[in-house]
Amino acid sequence: MPSGSDSHGPKNNSGAKSAKAIKAAKRGGSPAKKGKGGVPAPRQVPWLSIGAGVAVVGLIAVLGINLWPKVEDKQALEPYKYSSENKDPSDNIDGVLKIEYPAGQHVEATQRVAYDQSPPFGGPHDATWANCTGTVYASAIRTENAVHSLEHGAIWISYNPDSVDQSQIDSLAKRVENSKGYMLMSPYPGQSSPISLQSWGHRLEIDDADDKRIDQFITALKLNPNVYPEVGASCTNPLFTAETSPFDPTPPGPDAVPMDGTGTTPATDEQVPAGG
Repeated sequence: MPSGSDSHGPKNNSGAKSAKAIKAAKRGGSPAKKGKGGVPAPRQVPWLSIGAGVAVVGLIAVLGINLWPKVEDKQALEPYKYSSENKDPSDNIDGVLKIEYPAGQHVEATQRVAYDQSPPFGGPHDATWANCTGTVYASAIRTENAVHSLEHGAIWISYNPDSVDQSQIDSLAKRVENSKGYMLMSPYPGQSSPISLQSWGHRLEIDDADDKRIDQFITALKLNPNVYPEVGASCTNPLFTAETSPFDPTPPGPDAVPMDGTGTTPATDEQVPAGG
């Protein structure tokens, strides 16, 4: 063998090539997994992540569809919110009748008032107010008690039971029950319009429970301190029921208290009757 030759030369070349391959593999990452026959295995699709994303997008869409109309309705009522600059927004509601009435004129539980409007929305009234904490009466109530509730800032929704179907009654009742107080609702037999809304000195007659003016009227006048006399008065009177103070459908007789207040008792301290 010639001197100076390396008998291990080919083995060293092979080792060098292996080292280079290892380094290249490290730089390029892990090699793709092989399937049968040496074919790379298909990538796994992250179906759980995709499904979760689709669910979130769907939930956002559902919330948007349900909440957006409510946002629009709220924005539409902004012009009917009372303020120091806009004391009586009902002036901008078509069909509202306004009459000024003196306050604090009380009659006895056995007396009738010869009201100038039907349903009435101001004038002499019973010393006890009808419960108006979002109360829905299934039967008609005594008018003189309902008028007193208006003096406390409440809205009274009345309807003619012969002109309004159950679906409309339910729609109105839902408004009252969700009102957070200072509202009441009752049938009013013989009423000329299907539905009527009363606040102190204000009335709006309408034909349908879907009329947008209902919410406008409520927004403008419920507890509006610019339009009702007894600001801060309570609406709670749990002793009052349609059974204890029923509606009288007969016309007031000649002994009825006139609208000028003759024969009334001036209001003193407003309180719920004993036991309330």
